[in-house]
Amino acid sequence: MTKLGRPKKYRIVRQDPKISHFSPRGRPGRPDETELHMDEFEALRLADYMARNQREAAQSMRISQQTFSRILKKAHIKIAEAIVHGRIIKIQGGSYVVSHQGAEVC
Repeated sequence: MTKLGRPKKYRIVRQDPKISHFSPRGRPGRPDETELHMDEFEALRLADYMARNQREAAQSMRISQQTFSRILKKAHIKIAEAIVHGRIIKIQGGSYVVSHQGAEVC
């Protein structure tokens, strides 16, 4: 079955994460996992870590400010749920392209 609607644009990610998954301590057994897509990771990095406003961050990722806002909101929800429920956070997947062109240094 063909997916209807507009094709998803690739998001520009300036750098790969240094760590691709986080695991809670003090939780017996194998906890569930939450998958954080690369574009969500980049949105968190730009908005929360680098304190960019949404317009600047959206331009960096070459997406609209409204799309950036939706991605950031999804990322915040995923992180909060993972922390509250003690889940592993895996950073992987999504529609993205890594571009170091014009990348800022952290």
